[in-house]
Amino acid sequence: MNQLRYLLTRFVREEAGQDLIEYTLLLAFVALAAAALFPQIGASISTVWSVISSLLAEAASSAV
Repeated sequence: MNQLRYLLTRFVREEAGQDLIEYTLLLAFVALAAAALFPQIGASISTVWSVISSLLAEAASSAV
């Protein structure tokens, strides 16, 4: 138990932990920004996926 308390105290006092928190917040911001853009990109990805799927189906049927 003392070791856990020591580790938590050291984590709070060290400044290196602040960098980790800042990078985590930055990553969360980037993830939210990406999530906001996905609905706009979703239709394009769906169209590309459909075209590729149909081309692969045609290639598979003509190869037989």
